Amino acid sequence: MKNNKWFALAGMTSAVLAFTTACGGAQQGDEAGKENGGKQLSGNVVVDGSSTVYPIVEAAAEAYAGEQPDVKVSVGLSGTGGGFEKFTKGETDFSNASRPIKEEEKKAAEQNGIQFEEFQIAFDGLSVLVNKDNDWVDYLTVDELKKIFTSGAVNGDDKVKWSDIRPEWPNEEIKLFSPGHDSGTFDYFDEVILDGQPLNKTAQLSEDDNVLVQGIAGDKNALGYFGFAYYIENKDKLKAVPIDNGNGPVEPTHETIQSGEYAPLSRPLFTYVNVKSLKEKAQVYDFAKFLLENGAEFVEEVGYVALPKEKYDEQLKKLEGLK
Repeated sequence: MKNNKWFALAGMTSAVLAFTTACGGAQQGDEAGKENGGKQLSGNVVVDGSSTVYPIVEAAAEAYAGEQPDVKVSVGLSGTGGGFEKFTKGETDFSNASRPIKEEEKKAAEQNGIQFEEFQIAFDGLSVLVNKDNDWVDYLTVDELKKIFTSGAVNGDDKVKWSDIRPEWPNEEIKLFSPGHDSGTFDYFDEVILDGQPLNKTAQLSEDDNVLVQGIAGDKNALGYFGFAYYIENKDKLKAVPIDNGNGPVEPTHETIQSGEYAPLSRPLFTYVNVKSLKEKAQVYDFAKFLLENGAEFVEEVGYVALPKEKYDEQLKKLEGLK
């Protein structure tokens, strides 16, 4: 990974990051774009949402500052659900998401007159992690993962021991870590692993993946999950658990994620854009274009898996049609 500083930034609150929401920036940006042939812009671009997608867009924002130094791009990490709550009220220009928008979120946007467009920007492999000193877990089946994380699935008790899963494993309680309920990563895990059943009540929750990293790294009996890039960034502290979906254990790698072999935990990552912002704020359109044109570089730089070039090209055409 070429640069790690946006992962450190991810530990800050979105309130601290969103320091550039001064009124009048959009109009200022529009006027500057017209006066300078659309080249030199100013104003604000407000992004919030998924902590999983955060490193990609933060990397793009950092690079974009070199192209358009008078445009202030703020990137928050309220979680996919928290981001959509703001986005559907018209409070943000972009909403990063580690799952597709839900029907109720679409309805909220419609009720508030918000039109939006979805752009896929990367692939992710939701990674299951244990502590570096864990020397007994060689893999987990999907059924075992579901049993561990589902409330009451083991003898009606949420305090699950490793030996409850396989008798030869330690007679020690598993310390669970999970993204919070506003997280798209939790929603995806809920869909493909929990199958809609309630999460184990002992799980420690956080919308900040760095908090989950610290929790798993600090307890030999820990087990948790989050996006692939955060695993890559912390390989010295954590071990990825291969997952057996019926065809043998598969570890998350760029190759297994892109091919879909790492099932069922491979998934697309998105950003959603307010169409009105695209049309009325030159800086929002320009940043969206910059993100898609350079997306593969930022995605790979922070540790996710880039889309094929033709997919980014298709979405650039879609973007152009929205202007």
